Amino acid sequence: MSEHIAYPSNINIVNTLFLVGMPIIALTSLVYYSINYGIGWFEPVIFVAFYLASGLSITAGYHRLFSHRTHKAAWPLKLFYALFGAAAFQNSAIKWCSDHRRHHLETDKEEDPYSVTRGFFWAHIGWVMVDEGEEIVEKVDDLKADKILAWQDRNIFLIGFLTGILLPALVGFAWIGGIHGFLGGLVYGGFVRVVVVHHATFLINSAAHTWGTQPYSTENTSRDSPLLSFLTFGEGYHNFHHTFQADYRNGHKWYHWDPSKWLIKSASWFGLTRDLHKIPTKVIESRKMKKSFQDNTDGVEIEAQFQEKFTQCMTELRSGFNELIQRRKEYKIAKQSKKSETKTDWKVIKEGHKNRIKLCKVKIAEARSDFKLLVESMKSNSGAKATIA
Repeated sequence: MSEHIAYPSNINIVNTLFLVGMPIIALTSLVYYSINYGIGWFEPVIFVAFYLASGLSITAGYHRLFSHRTHKAAWPLKLFYALFGAAAFQNSAIKWCSDHRRHHLETDKEEDPYSVTRGFFWAHIGWVMVDEGEEIVEKVDDLKADKILAWQDRNIFLIGFLTGILLPALVGFAWIGGIHGFLGGLVYGGFVRVVVVHHATFLINSAAHTWGTQPYSTENTSRDSPLLSFLTFGEGYHNFHHTFQADYRNGHKWYHWDPSKWLIKSASWFGLTRDLHKIPTKVIESRKMKKSFQDNTDGVEIEAQFQEKFTQCMTELRSGFNELIQRRKEYKIAKQSKKSETKTDWKVIKEGHKNRIKLCKVKIAEARSDFKLLVESMKSNSGAKATIA
């Protein structure tokens, strides 16, 4: 007589078994392989190759291209993202983006599928392991109309198995040969890589809403973390992303670690991406300045002189950036007529344009410096009042 086992009705058995079972399989196979074959140069190479292919297909593909439409991509790149995004075993792009768009629309609210307000574990992995009623797939009509993504959605598990499990094993077999190569590719390019990519992505939903700074907004729990960015292909500048989600960059400064940004930009040189959307620097800096001012006046009565000085700093900053944009446009136009000028005349013209651009940068730097002094004055004034009280 068979005994009926009653599982909790809201547990997603398939997802739970996969998320719990895959790390066990990865660890067990890793130990077995290491004992029997050791580790050479081949294993880390195939791990990194498939880690980059699947990880960037999630961050640059599923996230910045499909979810947020921060740029446009040619079909070969979209196909690559569809194939190796499936290899990450995080569902189809259509379903992934449906969850993510709801996350941005309802961040930290009950409707947010992986709200950190329900706990770190829930945001990290718990939400995938639990069924909360019928699966919601909405706000993705644009993606459903895409033939590549519709095909991927229909065949997601087959594609995932072929590109995420079988392909690395076959690459290992072709590269090293025999069972050694096959298992090496399977273990490092398949099992171990899947687990690492899983938790790198999951950290964005959990850690990036728990630890870090909020230089742009405190309207939700999103945080900026350079360390997390290093672990997640640049996704760690999460407060910036939630504030400016239409920007194809998460790390907006050139030195910010953001491989997803670099991939998208470099792909544009070969015609694989286009219409890369960037939030103007003046908008970003103005938002950051406003947030800093609010942080230093929160719960404190603002003196008229401070408010007036803040408004002046904001005006000067925006004016400086507007002038800089105009001067750079003028210099670009001048370059087009360079051939019609003598070498001596062009040198004078060039120097004039560069000086005007330099003056704009000085104006911006002065606005930043004035704001810094304003904040210091506000802190000193606040401290003096507290001492008197």
